[in-house]
Amino acid sequence: MNLDACTALITGASSGFGAEFVRQLAPRAKCLVLAARRRDRLEALAAEVAREGLAVHCLAVDLGDEADTERFLGEVKVLGVGIDVLINNAGLGDHGLFEASEWPRVKAMVDVNVKALTRVTHALLPPMVARGRGAILNVSSIASLLPLPQMAVYGATKAYVTSLSEALRAELRGTGVSVTALCPGPVDTEFAAAAERAGSTGAQLAPEYFKISAAQVVGEGLDALEDDRARVIPGWLVFLTMTLTALVPFFIVRFALNRRGRGYAGH
Repeated sequence: MNLDACTALITGASSGFGAEFVRQLAPRAKCLVLAARRRDRLEALAAEVAREGLAVHCLAVDLGDEADTERFLGEVKVLGVGIDVLINNAGLGDHGLFEASEWPRVKAMVDVNVKALTRVTHALLPPMVARGRGAILNVSSIASLLPLPQMAVYGATKAYVTSLSEALRAELRGTGVSVTALCPGPVDTEFAAAAERAGSTGAQLAPEYFKISAAQVVGEGLDALEDDRARVIPGWLVFLTMTLTALVPFFIVRFALNRRGRGYAGH
């Protein structure tokens, strides 16, 4: 997939990875469709990346609301721009013990991370297949690769994203449409701050040396999309750590997880 002159739709485009995807795609794309709840932020970002030859459409949507998601998909269809790159970036997180979580927050996480991603993909994939050209980048997480106490539901939703990406990639082989799962580790963004609960001390989930920038995550993700790679874990240290973890017998991993279980609740 060559991203030059592409038409890309980015969900969760108003901040974090989403805004960085917009900035890195803007010099190359011919059309960007930006989707997020905050239209004012989308319009400010559109003004920031504006250039001759680039069309930018800002669509406000609450992907946690099924009816609003359907309305949004109708707006995309009316635009008639022919999406050939879909970046499913919108997501919600939560950090803390499961039994202490607030149900509306858990439900919203499942609705956005799982239901909305699946629905948007289901709506935009058939035209890509019909044209014989397209690419989907699903923003998952290293939390999808092993159970993570204190982030149980978030990790489970991202495991769904990674699994769906791999299955769709196999289904689509030979159609001209590719699917890539982007599995970043910890990054300092608004997403990370929003995942903390009220009253949390905001204790470190990972040491600073383990973190990389949002720009690097997005850059490696777009490179992987163009190279038609199935999965990318940005950052050499994160990649090495997850690769080595995958080689460890799970009963040993389980022992480490059990030690972490209630030892750090972030409050």
